[in-house]
Amino acid sequence: MKAPVKVTDFPGLILKHRGKVRDMYGIPGQDDILLMVATDRISAYDVVMDDAIPGKGEILTQLSLFWFDLLGDIVENHMITADVQKYPEACRPYAEQLRGRSILVKKTRPLTIECIVRGYISGSFWSAYQEDTVVCGFKLPTGMKESDKLPQPLFTPSTKAELGTHDENISIETMEKIIGTEKARKITEICIALYRKAADYALTKGIIIADTKFELGEYNGELILIDEVLTPDSSRFWPMDKYEPGKSQPSFDKQYLRDYLSSLDWDKNPPPPPLPAEIVEKTRLRYEEALQRITGL
Repeated sequence: MKAPVKVTDFPGLILKHRGKVRDMYGIPGQDDILLMVATDRISAYDVVMDDAIPGKGEILTQLSLFWFDLLGDIVENHMITADVQKYPEACRPYAEQLRGRSILVKKTRPLTIECIVRGYISGSFWSAYQEDTVVCGFKLPTGMKESDKLPQPLFTPSTKAELGTHDENISIETMEKIIGTEKARKITEICIALYRKAADYALTKGIIIADTKFELGEYNGELILIDEVLTPDSSRFWPMDKYEPGKSQPSFDKQYLRDYLSSLDWDKNPPPPPLPAEIVEKTRLRYEEALQRITGL
């Protein structure tokens, strides 16, 4: 197995941003496009781990490409090509490093809002529900159990936090004040439609998409889908044959890593604890199974 890619370095390109997982590069002389490279870094509780998951960036990229294609009838996306042979000349020296883990994309203006859709009650949403049945402005039925299916998919936006800090859930009314009522309505409609189509497809592959986070941006005045989409980094994937409401579910995402970290005496702030080889390998296998089940690759 190849060594994990923790950090990329392409001297002929212009490093624009290092995120939790992705490194974004500009192309000399081409201001309207970006190169998005998925590393093997992994984060949990908004903290990037020191240990990476081998091959994770390639898995995320292949899943995103699959979903971009499947969901293209709902909203356009920022992908130009993932074929390294079609990349600009400045990228050619790095073709082998970029193959399978990069996408050439349109440069957009990302929204300042995180677009989260929930079909099941889990994670922070479940924690909030235990305090009050009104969560993110939604009045939920009383008596729900952890991992129950919600009466309908809910769009629950949050603010975007700086690296190392936590996003904050907000109501749709608060989102309307930040970005305007009409734009908030369009974003909600797009994200719910994306979730419904993806969730229906995933069920045919034996996977429940409990919740997911979409990224939208503006391009030529239109909303388009950007960044990654419906990966184990941005979604909760549960095996349908093991689904049992009333508890936390086994998953094909980084919940396994979160559960391990929660068992430690760690305050969820940097620096992160080291990850045992077993945790790294079992996390990798979950990501691989998600890719295989969803795409057949």
